[in-house]
Amino acid sequence: MPVELPLLPKDFKSDQEVRWCPGCGDYAILAAVQGFMPELGLAKENIVFVSGIGCSSRFPYYMNTYGMHSIHGRAPAIATGLASSRRDLSVWVVTGDGDALSIGGNHLIHALRRNVNLKILLFNNRIYGLTKGQYSPTSEIGKVTKSTPMGSLDAPFNPVSLAIGANASFVARSVDSDRKHLTSVLRAAAAHPGTALVEIYQNCNIFNDGAFDVLKDKQRAQESVIRLEHGQPITFGADGAKGVVRDQATGDLKVVDVSEANRSEVLVHDAHTASPTFAFALSRLADPDTLHHTSIGVFRDVERAVYDIQMADQLDDAVTQNGKGELGALLAGTDTWTVERSS
Repeated sequence: MPVELPLLPKDFKSDQEVRWCPGCGDYAILAAVQGFMPELGLAKENIVFVSGIGCSSRFPYYMNTYGMHSIHGRAPAIATGLASSRRDLSVWVVTGDGDALSIGGNHLIHALRRNVNLKILLFNNRIYGLTKGQYSPTSEIGKVTKSTPMGSLDAPFNPVSLAIGANASFVARSVDSDRKHLTSVLRAAAAHPGTALVEIYQNCNIFNDGAFDVLKDKQRAQESVIRLEHGQPITFGADGAKGVVRDQATGDLKVVDVSEANRSEVLVHDAHTASPTFAFALSRLADPDTLHHTSIGVFRDVERAVYDIQMADQLDDAVTQNGKGELGALLAGTDTWTVERSS
């Protein structure tokens, strides 16, 4: 018997025991996603979660929807095939900074550039948690871990910058413990046609505890977190005392103390501007080591041709041009030969 809509958050909780370390930020993300799912207005059978390998990739077990715990780094590739062949489904990818940006980096950037109708949730805890605490592609320079006992020498990826550089049509960032903000970002991502990437800062309290405390502590967050809202001036701090302006000498963005003299120079956030330049500049404001001046919210939300729609249209055109649309004729085309064996 089909389930009647609307559903409730409890309808999206599976019967599987949730097995993350006590205190892991994944619990908060799971609760936010399960709480948001009813807003899609879809039956559970029309929602799919695909994951790769890592702590975050246990997610499909805990969602009472269709799902697949797939191959290391290959979740975007598998989800691309599913979303392209079954356009009636809402397809979500759950991945981590190691899964998505190391072995899966190539698959991620191609899903973004193609603009497949996927929603990608990238949990970033800046460490390898499942394999017990090695440094990851987002770990800061100098990070001391089991695999970098003298400190990491690698410059870290900025996932938002990477996505914008791949011409992603929707890019956002949120924090695991800010459920209201995370839900608002999920809502915007779900409404977006095409690939939506949401980076979620997620605390690993076992191997990288406190990595994002500066963004969570009420006092420090006031001076560190820049909350982006489309159409609103980019200000933050106590009573909006800080603002983001463009440096006239370099063209880069910078943070200044807002005064009557420079208030008119404070930039207004435009998530819908066609050029990715502004969104990219916003993503570069944060210091990669201290996370000072980190922007959260929707960086970019623009319309672009959606891959699976284009693919379906192309297939329809191929059938129309062929007349009857016979599969054999489509495969053979005109450059074929028949080889017969002489008797």
